[in-house]
Amino acid sequence: MADKEPVVERREDEEEVEGASAATGEEEDTGAHVAPIVRLEEVAVTTGEEDEEVLVDMKAKLYRFDKDGSQWKERGTGTVKLLKHKENGKVRLVMRQAKTLKICANHLVISTTKMQEHAGSDKSCVWHASDFADGELKEEMFAIRFGSVENCKKFKDLVEEIAESLLKTEGKESEEGSSAAGLLEKLSVSESKSEEATTKEESTDAGKETDTKSAATSSE
Repeated sequence: MADKEPVVERREDEEEVEGASAATGEEEDTGAHVAPIVRLEEVAVTTGEEDEEVLVDMKAKLYRFDKDGSQWKERGTGTVKLLKHKENGKVRLVMRQAKTLKICANHLVISTTKMQEHAGSDKSCVWHASDFADGELKEEMFAIRFGSVENCKKFKDLVEEIAESLLKTEGKESEEGSSAAGLLEKLSVSESKSEEATTKEESTDAGKETDTKSAATSSE
């Protein structure tokens, strides 16, 4: 019995070593390299905002007024931006939904754009616009709600400032246009008077020539 015990112990040790070796063999790197079936190339994504300067970028929730149902409907939650074009200076309002980045508002800020505080909320404001978010111009009434009163005031004040600036510019252009029209009118009147004077002189000269010819004929 004493001779058999050491033999059994040696076999158990051998089994443990073999099991450990097998486990180690499974975890070892075989060096095989599996190439991907499809290679994805980097694609440059354009947003259409590359030529514009960001004036405002805030988180907000947008609503539009449904005329048929006579009620406000949520348009999306995301970021609203005021973007100024670097070349022509035009400013547009763009808002995208947070997850899908779908455009839920896209229109120019013009001289007639007026922001009004929403009744019952000092964090919201309302305005009308010709919006192009759906791919065609639509007259919409929007309401936007910000996370704080400060953000709402900042957004509202900036839009009104842009609209007032455009109104002044249009007024100057209108005055310049009126002045130019006045000058053209004066020039046209002067030209017509000159033409009349020239016509009278020509008719007078023609009359003198006729009288001279008549006198010459009588003397003969």
